[in-house]
Amino acid sequence: MAQVAGTSNASNAEDMETETIGTDQVIKKPSFPEVSVSKKGKGKKTQGRKVRVPINKRKALDKQWNRIYTPVVDQLKLMIRYKPGTQFVELKTCAETVSENALQKGTDFITAFMLGFDVDDALAIVRLDDIFVNSFDCKDVKMLKGDHLGRAIGRITGRGGKTKFSIENVTRTRIVIENNKVHILGSYASIQSAKRAVCNLIMGSPPSKIYGRLRAMQSSSRI
Repeated sequence: MAQVAGTSNASNAEDMETETIGTDQVIKKPSFPEVSVSKKGKGKKTQGRKVRVPINKRKALDKQWNRIYTPVVDQLKLMIRYKPGTQFVELKTCAETVSENALQKGTDFITAFMLGFDVDDALAIVRLDDIFVNSFDCKDVKMLKGDHLGRAIGRITGRGGKTKFSIENVTRTRIVIENNKVHILGSYASIQSAKRAVCNLIMGSPPSKIYGRLRAMQSSSRI
């Protein structure tokens, strides 16, 4: 019995040693190279998107087509064409497309131009990863009708666009107001700051109060 107990104790001791050795081992995380669209297989189908061209943007698209076409082809490596008969801008991936989100970036870039943003401002979507457009209706913030809606939009723009420019400069965004809708271009944090200021103006806050908040925000960002 003593011999059996001794052997069992010895086996338990060996198990304990193997367990401690196993816990001391460092497991290295595998590192995988970045997967590109061209390496996912020869049989993968090309993906495409369509962006509708509004009637009031067709002439602007014809004038700015070279500036829109160049970054989509050179930087995003996408195929693009504009069919005036169908009034759509078509985007497609090809064998040279490397980034997986290139198609989404190209679609957002074209959409931002259709919403009224300048080409130079919309190019931030192509060059940076955390830039997008957020749109909302003024009536979603507060039900306004007639002259009250016009006054709310007037508070957002300000005299000569002063209020809108102040919000854009402090929050580092770009704002486009079209009819009752407000479109904001920027990063997530910047859009939230600009949207908060715009919503306060829609709710009836005077521009002077918004200026004070913007100055406080600007001074705190410099610290």
